[in-house]
Amino acid sequence: MATATKKSSKIRLQPMGERVVVKRVESEETTAGGIVLPDSAREKPARGTVVAIGSGRLLDDGTRSPSQLKEGDLVLFSSYAGETVEIDDVEYLLMREDDVLAVIE
Repeated sequence: MATATKKSSKIRLQPMGERVVVKRVESEETTAGGIVLPDSAREKPARGTVVAIGSGRLLDDGTRSPSQLKEGDLVLFSSYAGETVEIDDVEYLLMREDDVLAVIE
């Protein structure tokens, strides 16, 4: 189990169960044509890096199913997935493992 932390922060974010913590990748600031986009015009990217994983899904027999993800995976997720959490001016998404659509290899 991993936790999302920042070296200067005392706050730790440990997801529970089948949840994962994802840090969004930065979106492009310019278009292919060279137009600079302000923050309000940029779409938030639907991909990010897994920074922490929970203990896994609880099965009917009381055991836990291991996560298919691991720390450091680059993933795609649905645009409205998860809850936004900000720690030390860094934005993280706390979402269910099911909200992750694919791992980018």
